[in-house]
Amino acid sequence: GEIKMKAWIDRDGCISCGLCASTCPEVFRMDDEDIAEVYVDEIPEDVEDMAQEAADSCPVSVIHIEED
Repeated sequence: GEIKMKAWIDRDGCISCGLCASTCPEVFRMDDEDIAEVYVDEIPEDVEDMAQEAADSCPVSVIHIEED
């Protein structure tokens, strides 16, 4: 089958900078407590690069992207 990419965030380490949500709003958003969350089950194929960029850009490196 095709490879599905998932993102997850170690929310305890999130510093609420909002960078991921502005880099890839299709996958990440800030919740009510201003902590980043992943709100899709899988990363849409057309934004995989942006999601990876968001993960790479995270100043505290708490975003992880893996193949399901």
